[in-house]
Amino acid sequence: MKYGIKGGQTIQKWARKYGTLGVLPKIVRVEKPDEIDRIKQLQAENKQLKQALAETLLDQRIAESTLEVICEQRGLDVEEIKKKAGMLLQERLSRKVKK
Repeated sequence: MKYGIKGGQTIQKWARKYGTLGVLPKIVRVEKPDEIDRIKQLQAENKQLKQALAETLLDQRIAESTLEVICEQRGLDVEEIKKKAGMLLQERLSRKVKK
């Protein structure tokens, strides 16, 4: 009970009493220096992950478009090719797991 503050309402009562209501909606955050560094590190990592996701989505769309063009040129059904590719991929993955 440092400085006679007994709870969260004390500061609000002081603000009403002394007319500093403009202070109430603000949030005060106390951080240690290593916490500030960690936040910056996490923000940088978040930015990198968002960029990697965007690049991956772009690569996926390019691959799908390429598949569609190739299937159209060869008279193949895109969905059938995707289904076969998915089955082959699962077979390969299950073989790797067994090893």
